[in-house]
Amino acid sequence: MQVNQFVVSLNSEDPERLIAFYRDTIGLSAADDVAPGAFRAGSGSFIALIIEGHSEVVGATKEPQRVLFNFLVEDVVSEQARLEAAGVDFVVPLHEEPGFGLISTFVDPDGNYGQLLEMRG
Repeated sequence: MQVNQFVVSLNSEDPERLIAFYRDTIGLSAADDVAPGAFRAGSGSFIALIIEGHSEVVGATKEPQRVLFNFLVEDVVSEQARLEAAGVDFVVPLHEEPGFGLISTFVDPDGNYGQLLEMRG
């Protein structure tokens, strides 16, 4: 299989709330020309995430550790401080993973986990 693009679809009981969180709080680039809940990642036109509603999704996620959204950033410390100031809760404190770099884990309004990652040589 030759995959040209990989997109994660995130379903929510309240997609508008989740779209606002990832757009306004996290700061992802909205791709409204693609779909109301689509977000671009990186420097190109790549669509990385689409948030939608689903009739069978109710409440918070039951296993937030199952899927982790990883955000590679230049400065985890400043990004975590910015998000905490905006009211985002972190469930795993900032720590260093040997051989990788800095990691901290936050929770979104639906209970999904996102990780800020800063790679270090």
